[in-house]
Amino acid sequence: MKILRILSAALALGALGDGGLHAQAAETPRHGGTLTALVFPEPPTLTTIAHTAGSSVLMSGKVVEGLLTYDFDLTPRPQLATEWKVSQDGLTYTFSLRQGVKWHDGKPFTSADAAHSIELLKANHPRGRATFAGVTAIETPDAHTLVLRLSRPAPYLLRAFAAAESPIVPKHLYAQGEAQANPYNNQPIGTGPYRFKEWVKGSHVIYERNPDYWDRPKPYIDRLVVRFIVDAAARTAAIESGEVQLSAGSPVPLSEIERLKKNSRLVLETRGYEYINNVSRLEFNLENPVLKDLRVRRAIAHALDRQALLKTVWYGYGQLIAGPIASGLPEYADDLQVLPYDLNAARKLLAEAGYPGGKKPNGQPLRLKIVPVANDGAARTAQFLKAALGRIGIRSDIFTHDFASYIQRIYTERDFDIHVSAMSNTFDPTVGVQRLYWSKNFKKGLPFSNGAGYFSAPVDRLLEQAAVEIDPKKRLAQFHEFQQHIVRDLPDITLLAFESHTVADKRVRDHTTGADGFAGNLAGVWLAE
Repeated sequence: MKILRILSAALALGALGDGGLHAQAAETPRHGGTLTALVFPEPPTLTTIAHTAGSSVLMSGKVVEGLLTYDFDLTPRPQLATEWKVSQDGLTYTFSLRQGVKWHDGKPFTSADAAHSIELLKANHPRGRATFAGVTAIETPDAHTLVLRLSRPAPYLLRAFAAAESPIVPKHLYAQGEAQANPYNNQPIGTGPYRFKEWVKGSHVIYERNPDYWDRPKPYIDRLVVRFIVDAAARTAAIESGEVQLSAGSPVPLSEIERLKKNSRLVLETRGYEYINNVSRLEFNLENPVLKDLRVRRAIAHALDRQALLKTVWYGYGQLIAGPIASGLPEYADDLQVLPYDLNAARKLLAEAGYPGGKKPNGQPLRLKIVPVANDGAARTAQFLKAALGRIGIRSDIFTHDFASYIQRIYTERDFDIHVSAMSNTFDPTVGVQRLYWSKNFKKGLPFSNGAGYFSAPVDRLLEQAAVEIDPKKRLAQFHEFQQHIVRDLPDITLLAFESHTVADKRVRDHTTGADGFAGNLAGVWLAE
């Protein structure tokens, strides 16, 4: 069995770049000060034990930690686990847990907490349901040893233990009731470097330094304030004025990026998103009889000028991709056939489907509901889509909502025709991509799942095979074949893998030190004079 131990400081330093530890290696961190950060949109919850909303992912790890964290190349590093080993057959994972760690309420952290958290993730987490599906037994032979026993190999599993992806929550506070409704999701108690103080809805969250943090002398700052600013212009102004010193996930309009790059007081960082691999996509509601017809979906695909979309909507910050797997992942297939921009072909397909000129047999125009996720990129994409549909005779209406209402409309009410979404492919397709196409993940009310209502027996088979395949070449072939099915079936249209930016004041040091960037615990961040 291969034992993975604590990485040396030299290796950790060598993995980091501008804005991270390597860039400031000669400096000594200083204590004190308040760091004001910005996250948009406001998260629906502060803990990701049963949620994968992007803004919640950015918030969760400050208080509630994971077993592991990761270098930029996804090499595991210790967090609540100090050592780990995987059996040769891939069926047993053994973790040695950090000793002397306490929850923020003073109770000791033990293997019982980790075991209970894995059970909760397996039962409640939109991605965790698939991630931990093969875990058949969880053992705690002592207070600081956790053993996971699997019924089948899970080649992705060792990369699944980051704080934002698989948080470890206190069993004594999560033993009763539904994890989704636990009040501590919004007033978290964890083991992390910051203690939750308050959440003023519509305004901010305040975290305060945990003086008993296990990784002393961290954290360095006294207080972390995370603000929520709805207006894009106001977000930009807050960053430029220094009112906000750190913000993640491209918080400003992309039209402002080049201008901000010229601001000598700011640093723009594109690393720290290797754990996320976000894509922009259009998801069809296949319960709509019109969209159930593949010819209509193909017509819509032909109506999209992807190059224009990248240039005008995304300002060139991204890479066009043909299929469902992001270009940052090794499973990405670069030889998929994209339906070309061809309005005549689109109109012909609509006519063949019984909708000549975008009209129904009764002469009424086709009308589709477009619902974008609550972010600027999706809103701009929705406007672009509306114009594209209009060119082939399809009328459409755009419905925008706050984040909670958007989730309700898409996944519970299912009141949409085309969903403009931003989805994380995460660190592996089994975790980040399977959930969007696996028929067993079509569940009313389950967010960030198979919202299309797509069912394909061959796709289910390929996804389930790849989830347990330990031969890298065979697994790669399975994912390539899966991508070919998706571009033929078109339950959705993946548009591009977009480039995200973290914007920081130059005084903010060590904000991006690994693959999860701002979504990490920010224990090492500090403010230079």
